[in-house]
Amino acid sequence: MSFEALSPGGLDYLPCRYGNSKVLFRGPRRSLNKPFVAFLGGTTTYGKFIPTPFPDIVEAQTGLTCVNFGSLNGGLDVIASDPVLREMSVQARVTVIQITSPRNMSNRFYRVHPRRNDRFVEASALLRAIYRDVDFAEFNFTNHMLQRLCLVSPDRFQAVLDELRAAWIARMRLVLSQITGKTILLWASEHTPEEIGTDIDADPAFVTRDMLDAVIPLATKYAEVVAAPRDVEARTEGMVFSELEAPAAKMMLGPQMHRDIADMLVPLLKSIT
Repeated sequence: MSFEALSPGGLDYLPCRYGNSKVLFRGPRRSLNKPFVAFLGGTTTYGKFIPTPFPDIVEAQTGLTCVNFGSLNGGLDVIASDPVLREMSVQARVTVIQITSPRNMSNRFYRVHPRRNDRFVEASALLRAIYRDVDFAEFNFTNHMLQRLCLVSPDRFQAVLDELRAAWIARMRLVLSQITGKTILLWASEHTPEEIGTDIDADPAFVTRDMLDAVIPLATKYAEVVAAPRDVEARTEGMVFSELEAPAAKMMLGPQMHRDIADMLVPLLKSIT
């Protein structure tokens, strides 16, 4: 692992924006005047703590211009609602979409921040009616709220889980239907879809094989990359982070996983470009 003591942020991500989007993406800002591959997703695609995230590796191995539209703590809501991202995905030769958890997206039960999708904003009247014994004012993050709801009543939490999964399928179908070009859905996790289950801390939490089967036919290709045990143990090797960021870094996919993702994506991209 590598500790950066010169600045509190460790890596300089050169954050940038495209068009009128309010979302900060990882830089440097790329020219979109020639054909490009768009990479949409959350923190993994952004490559937090990763000197060379997988979009950069793919570009180096293919020669294709690869634009990183991943956003920190971004989820499906950012992809579905940001007009610039929709425009970029239409213009791209291929759009790679990282599969993110339904926990960080607005639904009938609660609303999340439009850009930082892990931030809990408001519970709906319906959720408040189901959980009258919960004070939603104490929550700032979706994980904290969902953990509490499950702890208070696993039976009632099933209704929340069912809603999140149904909303995810609908939102993913919408996103894929709006992209006229070719698409690759990317599963990148330490777990297979069968292993995720209802573990709130797993990533992407709550996504099942059945959910994937409901949306994969709308994509051109599907890539499933699961970290090997040795990569999980050595996840922080090659990362750059400050000492204060060490706990967060230990929760991320490491540089070797980014290389594995690139190794999976490169032949897929070559087959459809």
